[in-house]
Amino acid sequence: MSKRLSDQQRKAVETTEGPLLIIAGPGSGKTFTLVERILYLIEHKEVEPENILVATFTEKAANELVTRISNRLHEANIKFNLNEMYVGTIHSLCLRILEENREYTRLKKNYILMDQFDQQYMLYQKLNRFLEVDEIDTLLNFNSSRWKQSQELLKWINKLSEEVVDIGELIVSNDTRLKVLGNCYRIYEQLLIEENALDFSTIQLETFRLLVNYEEIQLSLNEKLHYLMIDEYQDTNTIQEKLMFLLAGERQNICVVGDDDQGLYRFRGATIRNILEFPQNFPEGVCQQVELSTNYRSNPAIIQFYNQWMEQNNWSHNGVTYRFDKKIEAHEPNRIEEKSIIKVSGENGLGEWESEVYLFLKAMKKEGKISDWNQVAFLFRSVKNPKVLNLSRYLEDKGIPVYSPRSNLFFERKEMRLIMGALLFLFPMYAKLRKWNDDAYLQEWDVYDACLLEFAEELRKPENKDLLIWCKAKAKSHLTLSRNLDYAFSGLFYQLIQFELFSDFLSDDVFTVKDSREVRNLSQFSKLLTKFEYLHHISVFTHKNIGDTVVRFFNQYIRFLIQGGIDEYEDDSEYAPSGCVSFLTIHQSKGLEFPIVIVGSLDATPRKQYTEIDELLQSEFYQKPPFEPIERTKVYDFFRLYYTAFSRAQNLLVLSCQENVANGPGTKNVPTKYFTESYRHLKSWREEPSIYDLELAQVKNVNIKREYSFTSHINLFETCALQYKFYKQLGFAPVRQGATIFGTLVHQTIEDIHKSALKGEENLIKESNIEDWFRTNYHHLSKLERVYLAPQTQEFALEQVKSYVQKQNGDWSHIQEAEVDVSLVKDKYILKGTIDLVKGDGDTVEIVDFKSEKKPDLVKEQDALYRYKRQLEVYAHLVEERTDYKVSKMHLYYTGEKDSNPYVTFNKDTSVINQTIKSFDKIVDRIENHDYTIKQRPKKHCGNCDMRFYCDRNL
Repeated sequence: MSKRLSDQQRKAVETTEGPLLIIAGPGSGKTFTLVERILYLIEHKEVEPENILVATFTEKAANELVTRISNRLHEANIKFNLNEMYVGTIHSLCLRILEENREYTRLKKNYILMDQFDQQYMLYQKLNRFLEVDEIDTLLNFNSSRWKQSQELLKWINKLSEEVVDIGELIVSNDTRLKVLGNCYRIYEQLLIEENALDFSTIQLETFRLLVNYEEIQLSLNEKLHYLMIDEYQDTNTIQEKLMFLLAGERQNICVVGDDDQGLYRFRGATIRNILEFPQNFPEGVCQQVELSTNYRSNPAIIQFYNQWMEQNNWSHNGVTYRFDKKIEAHEPNRIEEKSIIKVSGENGLGEWESEVYLFLKAMKKEGKISDWNQVAFLFRSVKNPKVLNLSRYLEDKGIPVYSPRSNLFFERKEMRLIMGALLFLFPMYAKLRKWNDDAYLQEWDVYDACLLEFAEELRKPENKDLLIWCKAKAKSHLTLSRNLDYAFSGLFYQLIQFELFSDFLSDDVFTVKDSREVRNLSQFSKLLTKFEYLHHISVFTHKNIGDTVVRFFNQYIRFLIQGGIDEYEDDSEYAPSGCVSFLTIHQSKGLEFPIVIVGSLDATPRKQYTEIDELLQSEFYQKPPFEPIERTKVYDFFRLYYTAFSRAQNLLVLSCQENVANGPGTKNVPTKYFTESYRHLKSWREEPSIYDLELAQVKNVNIKREYSFTSHINLFETCALQYKFYKQLGFAPVRQGATIFGTLVHQTIEDIHKSALKGEENLIKESNIEDWFRTNYHHLSKLERVYLAPQTQEFALEQVKSYVQKQNGDWSHIQEAEVDVSLVKDKYILKGTIDLVKGDGDTVEIVDFKSEKKPDLVKEQDALYRYKRQLEVYAHLVEERTDYKVSKMHLYYTGEKDSNPYVTFNKDTSVINQTIKSFDKIVDRIENHDYTIKQRPKKHCGNCDMRFYCDRNL
């Protein structure tokens, strides 16, 4: 255990038994304390890592926590299998529980996980089913668009899931709107079953139902999970609290960590009552409480400032206080006199805000205070606000790069305007088909026309002559299409990017966020194209579908994406990209810290976040009665929001706005009255030269330890480093996945067979069931991956499975375990793999890895076999390190082999394992150093690679 722990942190670490509430103020070393608590449980309490569950709020926080835990355990020389620890977001932990017990749920293999856009788009596509509900007009506004109606429906559906509302009770309600809402939810549940889908709310709901309906599964998890830790507890919702208590079981070793002053997610169903009322879930005096109130992050004046901000508000109502009584203290209180809070604002009537901000930044840079623009973060209520967008454009025009991935500027970027223009050029029929009547008009058409014009101007340039010829030929073929093509939008995209106009965006091997924005946006667009094809079940253009598909693509899909906004790429390992100032929402900045924080949106006022239906649901159908007075919630949330913003600052906190004194109807004072007390004493940056005496910190390195698997990382890189670069590093969405889906289909059906054998149900392993398993797997896998195998190819895959079964002669006693996950934690990365185990001689086991292909020539293809052998050697090493098994042999089983023994068998050679792992270290080093050079193209693999057009022309 670290000697750097403060007394309060040490108390939090060593208080392990029973419920514990840790109130952790900003910058109080919360994550450090959590990691040390985990180490203490393992090292001093001799708890197995797999007996610990740690839940975080975001994927980024989870990745950082996994890295820090694995580093500490690695330092302490504690051997553990990371896969066995339950560490992640609540959603990812629920997904793991569902996957481990999927046969007890409605879910089939290869289920679809919908994000919010997928969810709303599905509602839009199926809206007619909802519009048939009696009196639906009491819930939805029929004067709004179908897209807006889908958005409204989505809001209510997610709310009902998160609050675990009894839908049966809603349906028999006396209130028409609630009855309609209940019937709509029933339709939505049926859609999820039909689509084999989950959304982020029903991930939790399905897990809750699983634990409630199957006591044996809950008890099994209670037996496994002895200690639970939940971070950011103030942002949990009703169903998340219920899940955590179900998982805690009778032991009740549940530690929750959070700060009620930073509760920001009411609009997503979070309730501050979970943290404020946590001790009341237990008999009086049982729940222990620790307060981490020393701030190690910020200059003392900043801490004093945000303490006073919270004290301005009245947190009591009718004798009840809705905030823990606390005061954050500085780690170095003697520095309180440092002038570390200023204003950078435009004076009333002068409209000079943008230039004032720019001059301030340039002055700090000139004085040597700012060494990298990433030391500066702007925080706003919304980065999509027109004033914020104008500031962003102003700074970029002046040469200060801005990182603002959620600012809704995706379709404004040059590379996106050009690729959109190219697609419009390639489908000339759209100009005639896009209007459904003479009076029809969509504002997005103006955007499309501008993109088309810009692309056409590029085509006139001599250097784009080849592109012009190609585009004309393609456009003509699309206009007069009489046969099926072998591509849809995504396939066309990969043909387009071979040309210099687009390939220039891909050619630089620069991987900082700032310099790779264009290629990242193109990568993001490839995913949007494949998503469209999946949502509409489009695999290729045909003469029958091309017109409708193109109209639907532009008039609906892209239009809704433009309206809803697309986030640009965000790097988990670099939350403040070098060379850019960050423009973030306050919500987005949660858990982050920056040397200089500039807080804008000082024109804001508290906003009501509830409706009459909310009040009805809360008073009659939620699991608990109302908590905070509903009319005060908007004020409480307002103060919590800006408290979070102010507390992100390490060295310098800046309040910034275009000042304004209201002088007529429709105008308002800026800053608004809520900021007046905090703002009026601040000096302008021009009047406070002492800011140039401040020492600014550097932005911390998140230092994420990345996970690498054998098949999707190591093998792919060794096969073709360029494929790795585009598909794994840059995230392009592959289209041609026929070979991949074939192997997955064979493997998944063999897994079904093995699982039946392990459950003692060998009698189910018969031809009819095998065919059912195979067809079910294919149905959901093809739908998930948007790849369809020809009937004869499907039969070939099924024959491989049947052949495997026949060769076992009905004897399945040798199957030990199926699909075992193993991991190896290294200094710089985590190596992961999945294997099957069979019984070996004596007490040993043997490893089997299935390959859905014909057995290779053992002489001519030695290199490939050697690579597989190295992989199996590491698997064997991991199995022995992480389990009680001893590995005796390793096998490759080729399911496509008909004429000879399908096995290739290796004896385990322990002496070469270290050398093998060193070779993997070198591969990971190359990956992390972005070294994607190849000596020559692997021609054997090029035919199935979407990047072949780019490589043919550019390599």
